[in-house]
Amino acid sequence: MQIDALVIAGGYNNDKLQKCSEVAKEALIPIGDKVMVEYVVNALEHTPGINKIVVVGPIELKNIFADKKHLLVAEEGKTAIDSVINGLELLKPQGRLLILTADIPLINPTAITGFLEACQEKDIDIYYPIVPKEVNEAKYPGIERTYVTIKDGTFTGGNAFFVNPKIVKKCAEKGKKLVKLRKSPLALSSLIGWTFILKLVSKRLTLKEAEEKFSGLLDVKARAVISPYPEIGIDVDKPSDLQLVKKVILGVL
Repeated sequence: MQIDALVIAGGYNNDKLQKCSEVAKEALIPIGDKVMVEYVVNALEHTPGINKIVVVGPIELKNIFADKKHLLVAEEGKTAIDSVINGLELLKPQGRLLILTADIPLINPTAITGFLEACQEKDIDIYYPIVPKEVNEAKYPGIERTYVTIKDGTFTGGNAFFVNPKIVKKCAEKGKKLVKLRKSPLALSSLIGWTFILKLVSKRLTLKEAEEKFSGLLDVKARAVISPYPEIGIDVDKPSDLQLVKKVILGVL
């Protein structure tokens, strides 16, 4: 099966990583002789079954990937959701689509293949990887991640999606409405449901219940995939993350 891939590389470097690099976009932060997004693209290129690749981001990417004839660069949008839509319009995928963010330079073909192999049910619209805390800490002791504890375990989210492209625009509209509600916690809580929130806070929520809530909010069929590969969720958004990545990739502190 041939799968097209979309890499979102438009995030601004305007927070904690500025002290590490002055480049405008996080995807362009140098790691050795490459910039961050190149490691993600390289992993995709070496993953069996990956067909076309579109990277959505700044204009500089056209020069960086000028020699890659199988890869296209799409203009970034004002938001990540807009960037996904821009990428879809250029890619025009015929089947399910793999979406990755550009800030996971430790991602590798094994992790990508493992995720895709778990996404077999054709009636699921969105697959999303989650990584158990013990898996992260076993391979990368002391790594700083944001975790959520539910009845099934303690997990961090991944930075990938395997989606039905036909539902993206519908999800985008619903997602934008949810983002707007973030400034009104009462309205957002009412939409999500107090029972759900209380279960989450008390760590009694099940993974199945979380999937059902997410599916209902976006009017899709969503499924979480428990991944044994930490690299699919190690995004670089602070100096300690970048230090870890450089240590792993370059063997330096």
